[in-house]
Amino acid sequence: MSTKILIVDDEKDIVSMLCRFFESKGFCVLPASNGAEALKQVEKQPDIILLDINMPGLDGLEVCTRIRNHISSPILFLTARIEDTDKVKGFAVGGDDYIVKPFSLIELEARVHAHLRREARHNFETQIRFSGDLTIDYFERCLFFADKRIGLAKKEFDIVELLSQNPGQVFDKERIYEYIWGYDSEGDSSVVTEHIRRIRTKIAEYTNQIYIETVWGCGYKWIK
Repeated sequence: MSTKILIVDDEKDIVSMLCRFFESKGFCVLPASNGAEALKQVEKQPDIILLDINMPGLDGLEVCTRIRNHISSPILFLTARIEDTDKVKGFAVGGDDYIVKPFSLIELEARVHAHLRREARHNFETQIRFSGDLTIDYFERCLFFADKRIGLAKKEFDIVELLSQNPGQVFDKERIYEYIWGYDSEGDSSVVTEHIRRIRTKIAEYTNQIYIETVWGCGYKWIK
């Protein structure tokens, strides 16, 4: 099955050029000329997304924010210029890379293939993790203890995923909140404490073993 690439840009010439190029490389191309069209094309589950930032109406950052909770495909932003503050915003909403216009098609293709390879390795390596008697299935987004499923809400699993994939690393509440909810979300980091309490309560129904440790004055970490 051909790799599906979503190409989003309000400049039709760029979309046409990229469509022809990637079709010649064997990709299944999904074109879009604005944010609304991009959201419709995302329903076709692209494997990778090239997303222009500066579009009228629904811009690339907003599109990325709206789709990132539903799709894990790499998102490469296309932009005519980039400042450090813009990079921070883009990475915060779930972007994976930046391609500055004008760009080389050869370099763009290399970046696309590099992200696809990284995504394939990530999916293979992290689909399942065994942590004592606890099994984390990242593909199905659920936990199992002795073959019994532990149901977690989406944000709860997002926290487990973040901590368990970085065992031993301490994350403070603010960093967890920014990573899971985003920089621009309404609310505050106190919600993290409540979510971790719920996660612990659900796991405690099956075992007394502690998986998420509180590092007083610092934050939380997943015990190796």
